[in-house]
Amino acid sequence: MISRREILALAGTAPAWLGSSSQAATVPNKPKMGGAPTAFSVRSRGGRGFAPGARGGAAGGAAAQAGVRPASSFDIVQHCKNIGLAGVQTNPPATDADTIAKFRARLESLNLYLISDVRLPNAKSDLDAFETQVKAYKEAGALYFHVALTGRRYEDFDAVGPWKEMVDRIHRSGELAEPILHKYQMKLGFENHKGYRSAEQAAWLKHVSSEYLGVCYDFGNNLSLCETPDQSLKTLLPYIFYSHIKDMGLQEYEDGFLLSEVVMGDGALDLKGMVQTLRQKDPNHIFLLEMITRDPLKIPVYTDKYWATFDDVLSPLPGRDLAHTLALVKKNVPKKPLPSISGLSPEAAVKLEDDLNLANIAWARQNLDL
Repeated sequence: MISRREILALAGTAPAWLGSSSQAATVPNKPKMGGAPTAFSVRSRGGRGFAPGARGGAAGGAAAQAGVRPASSFDIVQHCKNIGLAGVQTNPPATDADTIAKFRARLESLNLYLISDVRLPNAKSDLDAFETQVKAYKEAGALYFHVALTGRRYEDFDAVGPWKEMVDRIHRSGELAEPILHKYQMKLGFENHKGYRSAEQAAWLKHVSSEYLGVCYDFGNNLSLCETPDQSLKTLLPYIFYSHIKDMGLQEYEDGFLLSEVVMGDGALDLKGMVQTLRQKDPNHIFLLEMITRDPLKIPVYTDKYWATFDDVLSPLPGRDLAHTLALVKKNVPKKPLPSISGLSPEAAVKLEDDLNLANIAWARQNLDL
């Protein structure tokens, strides 16, 4: 990885922002790459970050998946501006007209685009609240909406039946939401969030056949479900609206392999090829940085628990896909230790997250025109 001095020079920011998010950077934004909240989870949590095995999500856990942000003094909007990003994934603090107008004016003054998380309706009785949110977030300037909704199926479920019930609930919520999204002409991206394989996600989207329901494509998540990045990108490409961009490090361990966000260029992904594919579909494709600073995730493919939610009827996972994924792991032995925050002080964890994010921004500018 390049040195901290080189990172700061390439990112065009002064070291002062590392201690505070109160002063904007002077360099202009590069186009297209914004910031996803999980890229700043350590800073937003006061250095606590993600404990080993802790969830991702917009700000962690079910609240984030419901479009709710935990109370925090962290200002993600200003922080994204400070480090030279072009947009931000976040929600306005409220949905009343005055708050929305002020929030939009602030984003426009900072020249930042907006992606927002919405809370999907679970029943018809939720539709009025959902429409209020959609209308307000659109007026705030949101270009797209985002939901994640699933955890890690190989950790959360012990059988395929309960997993299928969860997926069916998500589908019902999406189908309830679709007419309102259509009314306001707002597109909702369902993140491929370690809950379903790309073929399962694509099959449902093909079935509902709506231009307003699609994918927030995460570059690395489907590796946890034994899919190579090329496989998941090819399968989901017709439905992708925008992306969470990252590189992934892989490493063998006794029960399977470790999966970890790493600095772009240090991991196993063909980032240039993936970005090119997405830009061929949409030259203005939006990429949101999602460098999650945490301990590596354990993908226990050699355990019975991992396979409990897969079967040949409801959810197959072919042996060839496992073989291709394990081959990718073996061919991409990390050249340096995977990032970890265990044992770090809060201050050291924040510094690590800042350094990793700046390194990603610098690499993306040099190599991806972001």
